[in-house]
Amino acid sequence: MKMHSYWLDTATPFAGAAPGGPEGTCDVAIVGGGFTGLSAALALAKKGASVVLLEADRVAGQASGRNGGMCNNGFAQDYAGMVGAIGAERAATLYQAFNAAVDKVESIVTEEGIDCHFHRVGKLKVAAKPEHYDRIARSQALLAAGPDPDTRMIPRAGMRAEIGSDRYFGGMLYPRSASMHMGEYGQGLAGAAARHGARIYQNNPLTRLKRISGTVHEVSTPHGSVRANQVLLATGTSRVGPLGWFRRRLVPVGAFLIATEPLPQETLDRLTPHRRNTTDTRNFVTYFRTLPGNRLLFGGRARFSSSTDPRSDAKSGAILRQSMIAVFPELADTRIDYCWGGLVDMTQDRLPRAGERDGVFYSMGYSGHGTQMATYMGSIMAEVLDGRADLNPLADRGEWKAVPGYFGTPWFLPFVGAYYKYQDLVR
Repeated sequence: MKMHSYWLDTATPFAGAAPGGPEGTCDVAIVGGGFTGLSAALALAKKGASVVLLEADRVAGQASGRNGGMCNNGFAQDYAGMVGAIGAERAATLYQAFNAAVDKVESIVTEEGIDCHFHRVGKLKVAAKPEHYDRIARSQALLAAGPDPDTRMIPRAGMRAEIGSDRYFGGMLYPRSASMHMGEYGQGLAGAAARHGARIYQNNPLTRLKRISGTVHEVSTPHGSVRANQVLLATGTSRVGPLGWFRRRLVPVGAFLIATEPLPQETLDRLTPHRRNTTDTRNFVTYFRTLPGNRLLFGGRARFSSSTDPRSDAKSGAILRQSMIAVFPELADTRIDYCWGGLVDMTQDRLPRAGERDGVFYSMGYSGHGTQMATYMGSIMAEVLDGRADLNPLADRGEWKAVPGYFGTPWFLPFVGAYYKYQDLVR
């Protein structure tokens, strides 16, 4: 069993990185080489801007290369609850941004010729308990009458046509959602940005950010510095660099995944005949999808932890294997070939944030929906930096408050985990 990401292990490595460290001047310096930073670099370079991108490790090597491989539309939250919290019009506008985000990924894949197995397989949100089905149905009724008329409910009697398991009580289908190979997408996105002129520096962590005037900053790494007219932070939960203000507002929560050995075609046809992205309604969420080569990926929270070292990942992998067998008993003797973890950059309300602070632009906090929204917001922030702040769908979110009592070390996660585990038992 390999204790690292399937995506990164099986992707063609990016070969277009600039040597050494940054120097001179540029129009825009981007800090962070995940989907947000790479998408922004591509969009800005295509506009003719001189772009320097700084990545602390390898491009798309953290959250962008360690996730569940789902490019889903729709919120993490219950849509009916969102309507109640922020109003029908605002909820619909945000939801439409998530729809547009999946379309944006597809357009980049097509235009740049990125071979990453992009397929519109649809997402299935399944009810872990009978009462969860009623809650999903309320949201689907609002979606069908508003921003997503293509959604539909699948009652329990119809679930066998979708999943080879009797564990769930029906669900909702989001046909717009897609799957793809995250590693090939990330490396391809970097290659596209470099082809259009962006200078991408790997192994160049941010060490200093000095404001010169307005939006002009000197951006430094251990290997050099560059003077940028504008700076975009696309760092997620990075613990590297002078980013304390953001760390107080982003909680890193571990997400863990396993991937099976290649399975017979007939087995996959029984377990997931339409190859949907599938996720359940529990707080300790589990999800699964198929991979190229007929593997099954199975992921979830497993434990509330911010640790993703191999020892911690192995503990979570053992939990996930038992969860997988509970859903698909026939996989009890199946070998697990990959086990890995990554960090989700959670905000308090589980919605992303994007804007400007003290002359620095930022977009982050995707809370588990980063594949499509990071790509989309990278392209949107390229427009914002070009003077189109009105295009930012996250601009009117109000003050981004720090998490009370939190200074970058999530000491409270075990307590949150215990609370959610109790909620999963009683609700």
